[in-house]
Amino acid sequence: MSPDRRTAVATGALFLLTEVAAIAGAVLYRPLLGGPVGRLAQGADTRALLGVLCEVVLVVAVAGTGAALFPVLRRHGEGLALGYAFGRLLEAAVITLGTVAVLALVTLRRDPGTADGADVALAAVHDWTFLLGPNIALGLNTVLLAYMAYRARLVPRPIAVLGLIGGPLICASAVAVMFGAYTQLSVAGAVAALPVFAWELGLAGWLIVRGFGPGAGAESIAAEEVADPVGTPGP
Repeated sequence: MSPDRRTAVATGALFLLTEVAAIAGAVLYRPLLGGPVGRLAQGADTRALLGVLCEVVLVVAVAGTGAALFPVLRRHGEGLALGYAFGRLLEAAVITLGTVAVLALVTLRRDPGTADGADVALAAVHDWTFLLGPNIALGLNTVLLAYMAYRARLVPRPIAVLGLIGGPLICASAVAVMFGAYTQLSVAGAVAALPVFAWELGLAGWLIVRGFGPGAGAESIAAEEVADPVGTPGP
């Protein structure tokens, strides 16, 4: 297996891991955020902590996709490749902040003397980080990667187009939520997130099964440089 093929498989697996970890984490700790203020019900803290562990896996996988793709993306523009890598790190950092808020909420809910306002504030911190990280930052990173994938033919163009559509859509949806048009966990929010979800699943599946497209290889880039070493402009 060539280095690029290994990179493709690793990247695809990391993208699948982000989807599984994000969904599992939200399912496990969401009742804690939406539940009544006060002491935790029996077993709720265990579920929340398991959800946090899923979020830790998510953070590692998100940062890992940026690191894994950098050697391939830099062949097609080092600035954009660095932008994507740092963008994924930023997304992971925001998710981490929201995860810390969940941990703090678990601690406070275990204490019968906790002030109601602290519960509400921590839940709000998590909700805002969820909006800024897995929505706005994710949308911007999606556009950047989809653009590079489309331009360099890393994956079939219909898959890249999904990302080019889904990235701006989920950003627009996040802005709508920010200004109160609808709630984040709503039918409208879910519909807006579907293209990005389909993009990541399609990208992951293609990279695992087929790998990067012919335009990604270092050999093809070297051949282009040999054929046109001075970059002769086209007509």
